[in-house]
Amino acid sequence: MTVTESLALILLLSGSAFYLAGTVGLLRFPDVYCRLHALAKADNTGLCLICAGLAILSRDWQVTALLALVWLVGLLASTVSAHLIARHAYMAGQNPISARKENECLD
Repeated sequence: MTVTESLALILLLSGSAFYLAGTVGLLRFPDVYCRLHALAKADNTGLCLICAGLAILSRDWQVTALLALVWLVGLLASTVSAHLIARHAYMAGQNPISARKENECLD
């Protein structure tokens, strides 16, 4: 295994770990706002690492540009959808948990 393949493997495994962490956050956190935060942060980082690992393996600038575009579109879609879900939850009357009162989001 070459150094390039090893670096790509590390990036791919790290990206998968971030996806797993986001999924655990989705299942573990108490309200919609904490869950959205866990998903948006972890999944965007995981997608970036996976796209970077695949770009290293591709060795073609066109594929690398396409992977960068995939990451940017995923970043935009995740941000907009998380904002819309949070706004809908707030309008429906679901108030955020006060982090100072109950440290459930921070545990």
